[in-house]
Amino acid sequence: MVAPQKAPLRAKHSGPLRADLPIALRLQRGAETPLQAQLAAELRAAVLSGALPEGTTLPGSRTLAAGLGVTRGVVAGAYAELVADGTLEAVVGRGTRVSAGAARGQLVDSPAPGWFRRPTAAPVDGPGTARGIHFRVGVATTATLDTRAWRQAWAHAARTRVSGDYSDPAGEPELRAALAAFVGRSRGLGAAPERVLVTAGSLQALNLILRLLPPASRVLLEACGYRAARQAIMDAGHHVLPLQVDADGPVIGPDTPAARLAYVTPSHQFPLGGRMSLPRRLALLEWARAHDALIVEDDYDGEFRYGAPPLPTLAGLDSSGGRVLYLGTLSKVLTPAVRTGFVVGPGALMPALVRARTLLDSGHPLPVQHALLHLLRTGEIDRHIRRTRRWHAGVRAALTQILEPLAPHVTLGGIEAGLHVCLHLSPAHDAREVAAELARHGVFVSTLHPYTFDGPVPNALLLGYGGLTAHEAAAGAREIVRVLTQKAVAARRARRPARPAQV
Repeated sequence: MVAPQKAPLRAKHSGPLRADLPIALRLQRGAETPLQAQLAAELRAAVLSGALPEGTTLPGSRTLAAGLGVTRGVVAGAYAELVADGTLEAVVGRGTRVSAGAARGQLVDSPAPGWFRRPTAAPVDGPGTARGIHFRVGVATTATLDTRAWRQAWAHAARTRVSGDYSDPAGEPELRAALAAFVGRSRGLGAAPERVLVTAGSLQALNLILRLLPPASRVLLEACGYRAARQAIMDAGHHVLPLQVDADGPVIGPDTPAARLAYVTPSHQFPLGGRMSLPRRLALLEWARAHDALIVEDDYDGEFRYGAPPLPTLAGLDSSGGRVLYLGTLSKVLTPAVRTGFVVGPGALMPALVRARTLLDSGHPLPVQHALLHLLRTGEIDRHIRRTRRWHAGVRAALTQILEPLAPHVTLGGIEAGLHVCLHLSPAHDAREVAAELARHGVFVSTLHPYTFDGPVPNALLLGYGGLTAHEAAAGAREIVRVLTQKAVAARRARRPARPAQV
C-alpha cells in the first residue's frame, strides 16, 4: 500500500466534491486512515451500492486529484488497489472503469409517503416476448418506409438552425399549416392552421382535453372501447358512463344520458371495428347540442380504408363548428416512434388547449417537427400512405381469405377499414379458451374482455395485423382455423350418443 500522503487539501475536511463523478467524495485529512485508503473505500462503497454502475468510466488520476485537492499518487494508489481486488478494471486507451459484476448490492428505494397509493399498471399492451405470431393491435409496419426519404427528412431537421428559446407550444406554424392541409386532403376536413394543436399522440391530446372539463364531469365512452382512454378519464377525476355499441356504432337515443363529453372512434370503432353510420353521427351531434357537450372524435387509423367509401367526419358534419375535437395521429401513418398527433378543435377552445400543453411540457420537440414538416411538404407522407395501404390490404386479404370459409359459425367484423379485425365466434367456442389454446401453439391473440367495462362481453378474438407480413398473417390464420376445427369436431363427438354395448 502507498504511504499516507501529506499533500494539502483545500480544507481540513474536504467537502463533498463531485470531481466529474455522479457521486460526492469526502476525504478527511485529519483522520488516521490514509487519504488513499479513504478514497478507495468511498469508491468501493459506491460500486457495491450501485451508485457507480458497471461500465462507468472514472476520471483520469490527474483530473480527480485536482478536483479533490490531493496528489496524483493518492488517486493512482486507490485505483491500483481497486483494480487489484476486481472492483475496477484498467483498459489501455479507454481509462479506468467499474468492472462487470463488481456491484453486489443495489440502491434501496426509500418508502413512499404514507398517503401514496400505488396505481395499477397502465392498460396498454407491451411488445410480445414469446416466440410466435402476435396479432397485436396498435402496431404499424415500417416495411413500407422509404428509408432514403426518412434519412433526408432527419438530415433536413439537423440542418435547421437551433434556437436557444422554447418553441411555440401549439406547434410550429408551418407544421400546423401542413397538418391542416393534410387532414383536408386525406379526410375532407377543412381546418385553419390556428385550429390545429400538435401533440405527443392521441392519448396526450385526450388528456389535454380532459383538463378543460369541470371537476368530476361525466364522460360517455363506448362500453367496449379503448381502455387507455377510460383510464385517462378516471385518472383525471371524471366519471365514465357506458355508451353501448352495435354494428352501426354507438347507440344514441332519447335515454342517452347527459354528459360533458363523449369519446368515440367512428371511422373504425375500437375494438369491434364497425363504422358509425351517418344517422348515428348526426344523432350524436344533436345529442351534443341538446346537452351543451363536446365530442372527441378519435380517428386513429382513418387513413386505411379498403374499398369502402369514406364517411364524413363528425368534425366536418358539425355545422356549428364548436362541438367536435378531431384527433389525428402520425403514429399509425408512419411509426409510433415519432410520437406525434394533432387536435383540430373549435377556435374558442384552442387557447385553453395551448395553455394546458404549455404547462404540461411546453410543446413538441423541434427536430421532430422539422422532420415531419419536410415529409409533409415533399409529399412523402402521402406516398407512404398509398404504399402502406396497399401493403395492409395484402395482409388483410391473406388473413380474411383463410378465415372466411369458417362462416357462418365464425364471422369477421371490421374488415372495411383499419389495422385489425374482430373474429366473432359461435357460442360453442369460448374466446378465452380458444386464445389460450392458440397461445400454446405460438399464436397470440386478444379477447374483448379487457376492453369491455359494461354489458355482455362479445365472444370474439381481436386480430391486429398492422405489424405482420402477409405470410405471417396467413400462417396465424391457418392455426386459428385448425384450432377451431378441432374444437368443433371434439364438440360433435361429445354430443354423439354412445353406442349400445354388443351382447
